[in-house]
Amino acid sequence: MSRHRIGFWYRFAAVIAKPPLLLLFRREWSGMEHIPRDGGFIAVVNHNSYLDPLSYAHFQYNTGRVPRFLAKVGLFKGGFVGFMMRKTGQIPVYRESADAIGAFRAAVQAIGKGECVVFYPEGTLTRDPEQWPMVGKTGAARVALLTRAPVVPVAQWGANEAVPPYAKTKRIRLFPRKTLKVQAGPPVDLSAYYDREPTAEVLREVTEVLMDAITEQLAEVRGEPVPAERFQYRRTRTRPEGGPADPGAGNHAGNGGNTTAHNAGAKAENGAETKGENA
Repeated sequence: MSRHRIGFWYRFAAVIAKPPLLLLFRREWSGMEHIPRDGGFIAVVNHNSYLDPLSYAHFQYNTGRVPRFLAKVGLFKGGFVGFMMRKTGQIPVYRESADAIGAFRAAVQAIGKGECVVFYPEGTLTRDPEQWPMVGKTGAARVALLTRAPVVPVAQWGANEAVPPYAKTKRIRLFPRKTLKVQAGPPVDLSAYYDREPTAEVLREVTEVLMDAITEQLAEVRGEPVPAERFQYRRTRTRPEGGPADPGAGNHAGNGGNTTAHNAGAKAENGAETKGENA
């Protein structure tokens, strides 16, 4: 089993990013023993703050394994952030284009080389009013079934209190000092799906298994019960009377008493994006 070395640019990014993280935030980490010591693997993480990638990168970097995030291509295009994204080997996602499949090929190749690839299966910051994970997209499930690599579910909380998602006022709230909580759970057992044809229905089912695992970890972190329904985000172009265009709308998908949101008829979607900087 191979293990990818950290490399100069990732160490350089850590030198820049870790001091302010240590100064501005407290940490509450658990589950590092579930991060594989060797070999490629996938981390699937909930997303409720632009600060999430820095928080999770710090956590995983301290295990000796560096993450490669799938991130929207716009973050790679210029400036210092784009330079560091390229140098640290992050993977650009070209949403809704012919190049979109390239991100998944790159993810599969990275895992084959013994690296970790991080997916935010929701594909964007959660729109759930209570900031629970939404219905996920199927990109992580597709890569997981293809590579059969371990899939580690991860929950984050606290970054959303410092940099709230979609906040219109007080977008950065550093004080009082916040605690960045990260908890990794044991790898999700997907062996029952390995020999099945990866149809849209199977990919959706696997995605819901992954989202259930993330949500269970987050419930432990928050000390709250798992919600009975999962929020399903739908884009819309409707414009409320007298107001700006609504950037999105959603509803809660019922699940018959557990967190599995039934959406087998939906189109299988690929990709995950993160809108934060990586360290």
